[in-house]
Amino acid sequence: MRKTLYLKFILAYIIFGLFGFIAVATVGSSLTTENVRRRVARNLYQEATEIAGTYASDLYNSDVTLESVQRQMETLASYLHAEIWIINPSGRMIVNSSDEPAPDEEIYVENFDPTVTNGTYYTQGTFFDSFSGEMLSVFAPITRGYTIRGYVTIHYPVEAILEESDSILNIIYIMLLLIFLLSLIILIFFTELVYRPLRKIIRATEQFAAGNYHYELNIESDDELGYLSASLKYMTSQIENAEEDQRKFIANVSHDFRSPLTSIRGFLEAMLDGTIPPERHEHYIGIVLNETDRLTKLTNGLLTLNNLGTRGMLLTRSDFDINETIRNVAASFEHACREKEISFRLVLSGRILYVNADKERIQQVLYNLIDNAIKFSGSRSEIRIETTEKGNKVMVSVKDSGIGIPRDDQKMIWERFYKSDLSRGKDKKGTGLGLSIVREIIRAHEENINLVSTEGIGSEFIFTLKRSELNDNLDLEE
Repeated sequence: MRKTLYLKFILAYIIFGLFGFIAVATVGSSLTTENVRRRVARNLYQEATEIAGTYASDLYNSDVTLESVQRQMETLASYLHAEIWIINPSGRMIVNSSDEPAPDEEIYVENFDPTVTNGTYYTQGTFFDSFSGEMLSVFAPITRGYTIRGYVTIHYPVEAILEESDSILNIIYIMLLLIFLLSLIILIFFTELVYRPLRKIIRATEQFAAGNYHYELNIESDDELGYLSASLKYMTSQIENAEEDQRKFIANVSHDFRSPLTSIRGFLEAMLDGTIPPERHEHYIGIVLNETDRLTKLTNGLLTLNNLGTRGMLLTRSDFDINETIRNVAASFEHACREKEISFRLVLSGRILYVNADKERIQQVLYNLIDNAIKFSGSRSEIRIETTEKGNKVMVSVKDSGIGIPRDDQKMIWERFYKSDLSRGKDKKGTGLGLSIVREIIRAHEENINLVSTEGIGSEFIFTLKRSELNDNLDLEE
């Protein structure tokens, strides 16, 4: 059987109560009894000292009669619920509050020894076998002229001390029981505010682990459990979205691989079975080569995204001239631009503009953005590439005058394999990975990239790079 946190909590609660009662019954009992014994002894000793200095002293000075002192001792003994004796150093009984001695009768306390207290003012026992039960006895000497003439002893039943101790313990037991019962409120609060929400979270976690991401987890709380519940729901939604993205990714990869493979297989089978005559083989072999190029680009794009998929990717940063890099990348598109009669307009800040970044990755960004702009620009159009400085940043803009991107599609273009409906007719060889690669590279540089696009007018991609300190030296030289 699995031990739950709630069971452990209840077990700890019961053990706490049990050990509380055991502690009171053992340690508490002895401490209470000892405290009562000391308090009674202290009070009795004060009374004995008072008697020794007044009534008993007057008796030995013959200022009062024995009968008078006897009456006074009986009254005090009744008040104190004790027995009061006045005895000589030899142990002869002079006054006994509970039994008035006859004038001609001498009563002795056998083996009386006032040093029996061992430095204290009280002793416990039968007082030299004078009592059948245990008594708490205190001594107070009667002195005259620095001479001990006798002793006042007060005897209090130990049974009465134990009864008083038990009455105090009973009150403690009752209070402990009340505390134990009242502490059930804590258990109730724990059950309602902690255990039940925790059980809901556990059940929800089990459902989420089983793939039921639509399981309802409702915990209305502003504490850590509420935060945990909200975090768990958020995590579940992210996992669900990730799985959905994974399904879309697999579907897109399958589709983008299946289409060229189907074409290649169809053309090759047609050439083998003679459906395509030999004189047309060269033409269809060219188509097959184009399809293999498309597969190669798709594979390379996937590998690039896989390498860029983490923010911890390694970048080879260096200081390089972004203006020169833009000129070189733009020059590589000369043939494609000539075919569509597209021109570049370079508006570059200064002759040289250094940035600190991974040059090879930024070349890839520029290539993808310019290639994208050429694909979606009409004939005899212009592509504007601009660099500007703003503080410690350099802003690079690639702007075309093509078909533009619908507003609803602008948030989706960064997703892998995504192609807007307007682009599908023009981007026959596209993989839908270019802009995803661009975003991952810019993110790896901890920079930003934004899009400004109007359908039917064109699109502008703007990204930032870190400005190099080499530019400051150039400013000084100029």
